[in-house]
Amino acid sequence: MKFSANLGFLWADRPLPDAIRAAAAAGFDAVECHWPYDTPAADVAAALTETDLPMLGLNTRRGNVEAGENGLAALPGREAEARAAIDEAIAYAATTGTRNIHVMAGFASGKAAHETFLDNLHYACTAAAPHGLTILIEPLNHYDAPGYFLSTTAQAAQIIDSVRAVNLKLMFDCYHVQLMEGDLTHRLQTLLPHIGHIQFASAPDRGPPDGGELNFVYLFETISALGWTAPLGAEYRPGGPTDATLGWLKTFRGKPA
Repeated sequence: MKFSANLGFLWADRPLPDAIRAAAAAGFDAVECHWPYDTPAADVAAALTETDLPMLGLNTRRGNVEAGENGLAALPGREAEARAAIDEAIAYAATTGTRNIHVMAGFASGKAAHETFLDNLHYACTAAAPHGLTILIEPLNHYDAPGYFLSTTAQAAQIIDSVRAVNLKLMFDCYHVQLMEGDLTHRLQTLLPHIGHIQFASAPDRGPPDGGELNFVYLFETISALGWTAPLGAEYRPGGPTDATLGWLKTFRGKPA
């Protein structure tokens, strides 16, 4: 198996270029991040070149974080800001060689929010295509993100089918899907054509994959049996020094992909 370190949580106490170097030293195959925009893209690109690690993904900005916003793309009346965030993410991804952009929907509901999200995703997919970028959408659980527009894989699949863009895919986060829906094995099998990236953390505590209610030995074997060979995103909260939580990496990284 191959693994990607999500630097939004892992080594989050370090500047992003140093976190990339730490992930390389720990044996990760790739990295991904949340909101890298405070770090010059050239500095991130240099660290990626130095370590020979690919950056798999980044998120669009959340909006007004102090006001509690968590994305803009499904917010009616905020289209200009949402598309500016999409443009910013595409430019950053193009400079750093990042492969995927997670367009964050935000807190919204109803028909107007649905139509706004579709329109903004059409915009994102069209703008990303010349750069060879994939746009991702991710259902978030309603315990961590109550009121978030996108909360289930069925809703995400319906949106992807409606947009009908080849570069729009599902971010399948095993942690969020387990809390909202469970039945990860069948959902992975059914949704595989829609999936662009897979992330994981233990449930229900979002810790490393050596505790909680999920059987990660079985889960990773299932993912491998489906023919998935891309790195899986370790997006868990370490709850202390990241290096002290990496025993799982030694266990799983040597297993066949």
